[in-house]
Amino acid sequence: MRRLMEAGKLRLGLLASGRGSNFDAIMAAIIRQDLNATMAVVISDSPDSAVLQKASVRNVHNCCINPRQFKDKSDYERHLVELLQSEAVNLVVLAGYMRMVGKEFLSAFKNRVVNIHPALLPAFAGLNAQRQAIDYGVKYSGCTVHLVDEGMDTGPILMQAVVPVTQDDDENSLATRILVEEHKLYWRCLQMIAEGRVWLEGRRVFIR
Repeated sequence: MRRLMEAGKLRLGLLASGRGSNFDAIMAAIIRQDLNATMAVVISDSPDSAVLQKASVRNVHNCCINPRQFKDKSDYERHLVELLQSEAVNLVVLAGYMRMVGKEFLSAFKNRVVNIHPALLPAFAGLNAQRQAIDYGVKYSGCTVHLVDEGMDTGPILMQAVVPVTQDDDENSLATRILVEEHKLYWRCLQMIAEGRVWLEGRRVFIR
């Protein structure tokens, strides 16, 4: 068994593609001093991403790195890694980042990339997780914070939160309620990492 990270202040690099609501929740926890972390940089793969504007308002270093400007995925991810390392990032946070990260990126940040997914993994991995849950007819769904590996939402599970699925739910109503739990869960999981309380044994995670 080994500790995921020694206790200490986190320097976060956040990757996002969209509106940045989890960025807001994480930043709020940092400002409240509930999360022992600094938001070192926010990177989006979309120039129109709302998260960039939100980061600018909070005076957080931010930029768009457009994959279309690079010859291939490896070249794009090398650029990402260089920027994150130049900011001394020690934990990469995916928050609505709509791309799978590759082997080169993961080797540069081994067991240092976390993601939040709007389902109780391993159920309903991939896109449209809320719709998958509704279509399957489950009675409970939720969200999962996990370490990122080369698979699609297959990395070791750090924490989960459960949300009941009602008979009246549709994809949007379920997504809205899950998002409320995401905003509570993600920063708490990051704080446990900052406190050095997360241990790994194989793919099993222990919180001490």
